[in-house]
Amino acid sequence: MAHVDLDKYRPYIIIGFIVLFALLTLWTRGIPSEGLVTAEGVNLLGNDPWFSLRQVEQTIANFPGYAWFDHMTLYPNGDAIHWGPLFAEIIAALCIITGATTRPEIMVVASWVPPLMAVAMVPVTYLLAKKIADWKTGLIAAGLIAVIGGNYAYRSLFGFVDHHIAETLFGVLFALAYITALITTRDRSLSPRNFETLKVPVAASALAGIAYLLGFYNMPTMVLFALVVAAFTLVQFILDFFQDRSSEYLVLVNAVTFAVAIIGVAASGFPHPGFSLIFYTVGHVIVYAALMAGTLALYGLSVYLQGRPKYYYPGALLVVSAAAIAVLYVALPEIYNLLISNLIMFFGESATTTTVQEARPWSFDAAWMTFHWGFVLAAGGAATLLWWSREKVNPAHIFVLIWSGIILASTAAHVRYEYYLAANIALLAAVFAGAVLNMGWKDVTRLLKSDSASAAPKTAEKQEEPARKGKKGGKAAEPRKAKTASKDQPDYFKVGAFALVAVVTLFFAGASLQGNIDLATSAKYGGMNSQWMEALEWMGANTPDPGVDYYAIADPNTFTYPEDAYGVMSWWDYGHWITFISKRIPNNNPFQHGVSGPNGSATYLVSTSEEAANQILDNIGTRYVITNIDITTGKFHAPATWADPDVGEKRFQPYYLLPVSAGSTNYQAVPFNNQDYYLTMAARLHNFDGSMTDPGSQVIYAEYRDAETANTSLPVITRTEQMNATAGAAAVEEYNKNAPAGSHATLLNMYYQYRGDSIIQPLERVPALQHYRLIHESPQNVFGNVGEDGPDLKAVKIFEYVPGATIKGEGIIEVPVVTNTGREFTYRQESVNGTFVVPYATSGWSGDVKTTGPYRLTGTGQTFDVTEEAIQQGRTIN
Repeated sequence: MAHVDLDKYRPYIIIGFIVLFALLTLWTRGIPSEGLVTAEGVNLLGNDPWFSLRQVEQTIANFPGYAWFDHMTLYPNGDAIHWGPLFAEIIAALCIITGATTRPEIMVVASWVPPLMAVAMVPVTYLLAKKIADWKTGLIAAGLIAVIGGNYAYRSLFGFVDHHIAETLFGVLFALAYITALITTRDRSLSPRNFETLKVPVAASALAGIAYLLGFYNMPTMVLFALVVAAFTLVQFILDFFQDRSSEYLVLVNAVTFAVAIIGVAASGFPHPGFSLIFYTVGHVIVYAALMAGTLALYGLSVYLQGRPKYYYPGALLVVSAAAIAVLYVALPEIYNLLISNLIMFFGESATTTTVQEARPWSFDAAWMTFHWGFVLAAGGAATLLWWSREKVNPAHIFVLIWSGIILASTAAHVRYEYYLAANIALLAAVFAGAVLNMGWKDVTRLLKSDSASAAPKTAEKQEEPARKGKKGGKAAEPRKAKTASKDQPDYFKVGAFALVAVVTLFFAGASLQGNIDLATSAKYGGMNSQWMEALEWMGANTPDPGVDYYAIADPNTFTYPEDAYGVMSWWDYGHWITFISKRIPNNNPFQHGVSGPNGSATYLVSTSEEAANQILDNIGTRYVITNIDITTGKFHAPATWADPDVGEKRFQPYYLLPVSAGSTNYQAVPFNNQDYYLTMAARLHNFDGSMTDPGSQVIYAEYRDAETANTSLPVITRTEQMNATAGAAAVEEYNKNAPAGSHATLLNMYYQYRGDSIIQPLERVPALQHYRLIHESPQNVFGNVGEDGPDLKAVKIFEYVPGATIKGEGIIEVPVVTNTGREFTYRQESVNGTFVVPYATSGWSGDVKTTGPYRLTGTGQTFDVTEEAIQQGRTIN
């Protein structure tokens, strides 16, 4: 059989596999399109993609103009945009090229860009892995990046239109370009007097600078790669010094790369003031200049200490670094904060960041769930690069190790960087798999050849030869049997390692692929909740236009809102939805702006004083408030924590230790609702429609011991009993009169996860809100189909904040109300100092939520008609 020269066809094989992996990537990322595309467009995934689409629409309308300030969010100030134009410009250009002009067309085109960027990751990852190892490692890496899961896969799905996948793509592209520049430059003789020696290194380094700029124009967090370069440069200088090798190549590569970056950054201008690295400020130029200066300083120190004992160099670096930090701290505090303090803050965390899913620390369980055996392979890859560097250090390998280490630390601090880490896991796993497969390949082929040879049929029996006679008639010695050459014997250890790594790599790839398919399939049913979509579409059609041009690019220095403009209060998760769907202006947004502080949404939602809450809305010009069931249940801890990070939700939902079962000595921490929970603005609006609500029929009477007394981490409940509210209040008062030291009694209610309707069962009377009226609610009852007598609480509600009309009187006033869904309730209010302030009009109002009769003062038969004009003008009704 003729021998097939596979090397001749290698380029075609490589291209074939890359195309196959690219198509696999496109297919898995495109699965959600089957469920997300509708006649109205695409039901985008998550929160931020909706704002990205808003930017795309704005960019198309002003192409190639880009808005660094957005007046359609964070009323009444507007918000600075802290990421770059590249992602939006790419999509806008594609829409213009393809002729996408309507919102549905633009949404479809935009939704395919993240999957296409994930496709581009396949050849880029191949080239990077090939550059640090070989083509086989490159193919393994390309295959792994095509199937790797977690945040990387999710943020590159169809419908997740955000710049995250672009961050990963341009970051890996920079790593490829920078490593190429290192390899190209290191082994060349460089002479400033001979430009021919510099031409190729300068060109390669300039390309690395351009690659850096692509990442920078997408997101200022590209500065993370400047940190990687800085750390790598420090380590590589030390290694070169110990190996008596010149580090001139590092000076050239860093100087050219970041000179190009400085020119590009300066040419695009500085739309944001100050020095912050999370914005596009002059701070980035300072960082790059410092990196270049630091490289020159390292080089100068290495030349000065040449020939001295090796430990002089790292010792001198420690002294110089400590002195430089001290000087910056004392003489240049702004630069210190820019370079040192920001770095420390980046890897830290606060109580409020734990309420933001992507800013939370990365747990081991979450890490293993995402990358599982890929972690083991990646660890092997890191060990392999170290092993390869034991005699002759390859700067490309050191760069990959430091890059991976910094991204791993970033991900451990903030889980959002998991989509960066995916590239490092794929790369290092491929390095290990490729190294082991290369090491064991010959032994596997020997084993296969020996097995095939032993299995081959014998064509003839060996004929028995007559015994030879030796000298003097003696028997001749038996001929020696030829020994099999040791080089033909397979090394079974290598064969076993080959088989094990191949199986683990295939398992990792297969499990990741199945996980991606499951993720993409579930995403078909993701996107915005239908209840939110219905409510926000209604809001866009039935509330006053704020008088602001949705598509215009506003100058923050000259822009002012018209008098009729107003804000919409809700939790920050929903700010971008309000902007995109309703074209209204939220008071806060998913950038977590407008959340904290005295006028923040967190303070408003957990305020137990209507007067204080109203002052917040007056300060920030709010006219409408949107609540939903999550704000009073699963997300309630978030505004509580933002409002008071030290206490969090414990003020409203305290934890107690409760026996696991009757008579058990084992305890578990259980949260309960106290009365303060029911008095929050979130609960009073959403759970009670702003109406006065009497306590539920059953409450929990609980006796407990203080944590200090019980010597435990939390108070310990010693006795509980179900009672009606009146009896419970009396029992609490009676017990606390003569309670033992450290013991108390209180009224509690079950946490919503243990009893869903507990959120509408207060412990004491909840007073009515005087300035809020329900104007729309979504159709879904969160309690499901519970019949006519069951509770009916809608998923999303919209309230209007109004001056209210004043009625003089004593006692309780009430008015029947029917909502747009047909739900009926009675708005009730108890007088305060002989006065009622009522929010609903009984005449002159044409909204979807209507009163069905006049206000009636209970027990007197006295009725009042209140006009819409009286409500809006704050008039007194006689």
